[in-house]
Amino acid sequence: MKTIKIIIPVILLILFSISCENILDISPQDRIAEDAVWSDPNLIRAYHTELYNAVPHGFFIHMYSKYTDEAFNNAPCCGANLFKLNTYTPDNIAEAGGGTGFWASGSGYMYYWDRAYEYIRKINVFLSKMQESDVQMNDKDQLIGEARFLRAFIYFNLIERFGGVPIVDEVYQLGDEVQFTRSTFDECVTFIEQDITAAKAVLPDKYSSTDAKYGRASGVVCQALLSRVYLYAASPLFSPTKSQQKWQKAADAAEALLNKGFALYSDYNKLFQMSQGAANDEVIFSRGFTTANGHQGPMHNFNRRYEGYGGWWGSNGPSANLIDSYDMINGEPAFLPDGSVNPASGYDPTQPFKNRDPRFEATILHDDMYFRGDHFEMWIAEDGASWGYDSYKATGDNPRTNTVLLKFMPEQGPFNWQTQFTIQWPFFRIAEIYLNYAEAKFELGDEVTAREYVNKVRRRASVNLPDIPATVTGEDLRRRIYNERRIELAFENHRFFDVRRWKIATTVENAKITTYDIYLNKSTGVKRYEKVVLLDRSNTFKDYQSLLPIAQDERQRNPQIDQNPGYD
Repeated sequence: MKTIKIIIPVILLILFSISCENILDISPQDRIAEDAVWSDPNLIRAYHTELYNAVPHGFFIHMYSKYTDEAFNNAPCCGANLFKLNTYTPDNIAEAGGGTGFWASGSGYMYYWDRAYEYIRKINVFLSKMQESDVQMNDKDQLIGEARFLRAFIYFNLIERFGGVPIVDEVYQLGDEVQFTRSTFDECVTFIEQDITAAKAVLPDKYSSTDAKYGRASGVVCQALLSRVYLYAASPLFSPTKSQQKWQKAADAAEALLNKGFALYSDYNKLFQMSQGAANDEVIFSRGFTTANGHQGPMHNFNRRYEGYGGWWGSNGPSANLIDSYDMINGEPAFLPDGSVNPASGYDPTQPFKNRDPRFEATILHDDMYFRGDHFEMWIAEDGASWGYDSYKATGDNPRTNTVLLKFMPEQGPFNWQTQFTIQWPFFRIAEIYLNYAEAKFELGDEVTAREYVNKVRRRASVNLPDIPATVTGEDLRRRIYNERRIELAFENHRFFDVRRWKIATTVENAKITTYDIYLNKSTGVKRYEKVVLLDRSNTFKDYQSLLPIAQDERQRNPQIDQNPGYD
């Protein structure tokens, strides 16, 4: 037996040595060889299409709204707790980094560093191979332009989170000894500008919703990104000197889109139920989905009304902080800046949901509303012994806020966990561009134009609010512009970054998160509304947290990368 044990390995070694050369000549059978990819137009296009996964959409279990005052987050996982009480640090921020798998992706890639540089490398590989390749493709230049747009979009997502970051525009191989350093914020903006300029030079200006390439980058999509980049670059967080030149660039970038054929869609509610390519002139760029490659966004945000389960710990309930920010139907804010009731508004504290901006009921499902034929009841009996079917008392999977996110919820069709929803995620739409333009013009001292474009948003057919009057000026007008953005873009992943770039996060992020508890007197049928505190965040947010920290393990790999101030 001992002899056999010795001989067999020797024989195997001899056989392996004889056949080794032939074995190594065999192409791998479980993947496509790299050379084959860059010589085959179809494989090149497949590689390129996957690059669109670089920028995360918002249909994650924990949409960014749960990291802001838009909603109350009751979920214990996926990095959500880091933002609830502003406890994110270099040691734990990677918990919000997303990744593969159901729970890991729940964070929505708030910590975007790893994903960003993964796709920057993929794009750099693509650009390098296209420069070397002599493969014949009639859309080669267009694919290169789209890739450069995507790299620019990735870099914007990085700088809005971290400020200046390392610029990587070449391909490094395993084993290369490279130490990256951070470029300044303005240097990153210049790099983004260069990619956008190069992309616009080779891309068609615009696709119609019936075009097969609708949903891909185009000239107007590049311009929309430039509008957002310049708006951020001019904002107080990134331009403490309040550069008028930067505000002018922001205004000019938005103005370039005003006559490109975009218009507000008439129905605010239905706009957020459409699949990509549905006929509307408002969406400039969106992430599309199919029934084979869809999302479960609506189910992540609902309660037990449908299919007996949903809501994921009721973790996306719109807050009273958001509810209170909606104007009344007469166009007046319900509350004055000091928090007292605005007597001109007609607001009735005994009926806080009545006669509000129509976008309120298009965004937030509340007590005594009907949806998909069901009557929603979020009340608690005065004696506490019974409650409405949709009260948080019924189950921990009903939002504690007694409200449910209605935006992006389909009014028709199947509503269950087996359904792959195809509602598009809007990255850019013309309403945002109007608000970008209004903000920039205000900061340039043109209050007339600023009011005009805010009022355009308010005049949407399904909203039709009175204009902000000319008597509203100065800081009062700035507050109205900020608030209009808060309402119009609610739950579209803007609020977290807006309050930081405006430098108001030390107020907003330290405010208590509240809701309205609703008590029903069953004998009289009268309801009473009581505002309660769900989360006291007082003194948890510090000004330096306006930028996210860089994970400690990243800095250990790259010691030359400086940490954002305040986190050391």
